[in-house]
Amino acid sequence: MGAQWKAKHKDLAANAKGRLFGKLAKDIMIAARHGADPAANARLRLVVEQARKVSMPKDTLDRAIKKGAGLTGESVHFEHVIYEGFAPHRVPVMVECLTDNVNRAASDMRVLFRKGQLGTSGSVSWDFDHVGIIEAEPAAAGADAEMAAIEAGAQDFEPADEEGVTVFLTDPTDLDLVSRALPAQGFTVLSTKLGYKPKNPIDPASLSAEALEEVEAFLAALDDNEDVQNVFAGLGG
Repeated sequence: MGAQWKAKHKDLAANAKGRLFGKLAKDIMIAARHGADPAANARLRLVVEQARKVSMPKDTLDRAIKKGAGLTGESVHFEHVIYEGFAPHRVPVMVECLTDNVNRAASDMRVLFRKGQLGTSGSVSWDFDHVGIIEAEPAAAGADAEMAAIEAGAQDFEPADEEGVTVFLTDPTDLDLVSRALPAQGFTVLSTKLGYKPKNPIDPASLSAEALEEVEAFLAALDDNEDVQNVFAGLGG
């Protein structure tokens, strides 16, 4: 599953595209609190680049920036909340939420985790590393991911998946620095974010096909929730 769980082919569905834009808009509004100019706001620049790469409409992008920066007169207040627990079959899960209603998010998580187990703070996070996550693809054939990771200052990398996307992992404080360095090493950055990488991922092959489907369905239900930004699961592969 890599450092972040992703629903299979989720980007092909129109409703999933809408959810993606909604989540990116939240990230943009949070980043824009520190200034509406991407050139002077590294965090905003990275999220704006990600939004453009998935073809977020310019009006939606501009509105999110202005709203987050307080230029529209609207009040924007999102709280960042992490929920920890287990999916079915004891797969550890970290759920990152950005919500304007903590009570609603907490209630939703209690319901969603009925098919798993909602844990207390620290019950699962000890088994994850907090890292910077960069998704990138080679700009030209022959780009060497291992050499790029070394030269750009990444801590580690995960080889390209079937879609040709390589994941570079960094210290959280080095995320922007490494993302800026990768293009010179032959890689085009697709997305950047802070997240969680499992220390002891469960091998999906150790689960039956039925069990894996149950885990996938549980993670997909979490990802569909309006307050959920990211889902990190302790699955390998």
